Amino acid sequence: MTLSQLDYIVAVDTYRHFATAAEACHITQPTLSMQIQKLEDELGVLVFDRSKQPVVPTETGQAILVQARDVLRMARRIPEIVSESKDNFRGDFRIGIIPTLAPYLLPYFIGEFMAKYPAVSIQIQEMVTEQVVERLRNGLIDVGLVVTPLSENGIAEIPLFQEPFVLYAAESNPLLARTTVSPADLPADGLWLLTEGHCFRNQVMNLCGADRQANGTSALRYETGSLETLIKLIDKQGGYTLLPYLATPDMDPQRRARLRSFTAPHPVREVSLVMHRSFLKRKLINTFRAEILAHLPAELGELAGRVVEMK
Repeated sequence: MTLSQLDYIVAVDTYRHFATAAEACHITQPTLSMQIQKLEDELGVLVFDRSKQPVVPTETGQAILVQARDVLRMARRIPEIVSESKDNFRGDFRIGIIPTLAPYLLPYFIGEFMAKYPAVSIQIQEMVTEQVVERLRNGLIDVGLVVTPLSENGIAEIPLFQEPFVLYAAESNPLLARTTVSPADLPADGLWLLTEGHCFRNQVMNLCGADRQANGTSALRYETGSLETLIKLIDKQGGYTLLPYLATPDMDPQRRARLRSFTAPHPVREVSLVMHRSFLKRKLINTFRAEILAHLPAELGELAGRVVEMK
């Protein structure tokens, strides 16, 4: 049994396709198939049920794959220990980030992080929270930037800061007659939401009250995957939505005049780093966290609080 063979079965489990797994491992499909067959012969069990498409692990194979992922994580930790002892950050750093954070948070810090660590190849992917968790479990990304708590088994959460919600409404909306608003002020009608699968959609719906949404005649008028699209639709069509604070500092004065803060206690969302509990690249992730906190806007920096460094 070799680490390469464990890599190959994990790749097949991840992609559920032998040709795609072989491409990801940079070997030919016959070589991958032969090595997996050798491993199965040695173990005396089938790891995969090849009669099904896509290919799926057998019941015993599922248990083997769990152990294989743990073995590979521990093996990859050895060169990282050496690298960290030299403060020698290099290699791939794969980040998953939710769409309601990516365009607003990344510009604050990613440029300086890249400049400080030029030997690190940063790969950033936008994805919804469910995908972040799945790819962390499969080892396809190193860290995620999401809204917590998730309460997912095997996933560690490191809170970064609390981000307030603000209201954005069309110029003619009666809500703008108030200097501040409360969740009780929000009508069921005229609310614009993100599409299903976005955690921000669920947070907005919870804040607005599911019972009042159900009683409204047009609680859900349109759905989109972009906060910027919501803003433009509201400008033209009326209605209102809720935005995370980081979506607002670069607004022009005309749009900023359509924002309203909430009365205390201010509704917020908790933004965190998440990683697999057996996570690798620990020192790099700590450095990444410190870089984020160092470049937050002053208003959010005050809310970030103290975070215990990961061990």
